[in-house]
Amino acid sequence: MKRMMNRTHSAGGIVLNKRGEVALVRTGPEGFWGFPKGHIDQGEDALSAARREIEEETGLRDLALVEDLGSYERYKAHHDGSDDASEYKTIRMYLLKSNRDVLSPQDPGNPEARWVAQESVESILTSPKDKEFFRSVAKIIASTSY
Repeated sequence: MKRMMNRTHSAGGIVLNKRGEVALVRTGPEGFWGFPKGHIDQGEDALSAARREIEEETGLRDLALVEDLGSYERYKAHHDGSDDASEYKTIRMYLLKSNRDVLSPQDPGNPEARWVAQESVESILTSPKDKEFFRSVAKIIASTSY
């Protein structure tokens, strides 16, 4: 019997600090690195979901919205970056700024968060689709004043 693919909607953000560094989070013990993001709950809009997920995964609140960066799609990814065809995600992303320097994840499923220099982000991200999205918005991010 063929397994049905689950289509989901997630929201998250590329969060910048005063130094222009980007917040990245590690999911699970395997070491998948990505942007803080997660599923949009029923009755929740994408920006509210992004803010909630960012707070859970980094501890950051009081985020200033800079820009809606649009959406991209990808399969759920394994820790090695390979696709997990059981879930196909549409991911809505926002560019946000934070005045805080300390990251303190609240979600045990995302045990680590770190600030990363923009030029190093792509080399740390696990998913090729996340890397591709970051490349597509890099000029917007680089031109953002802090």
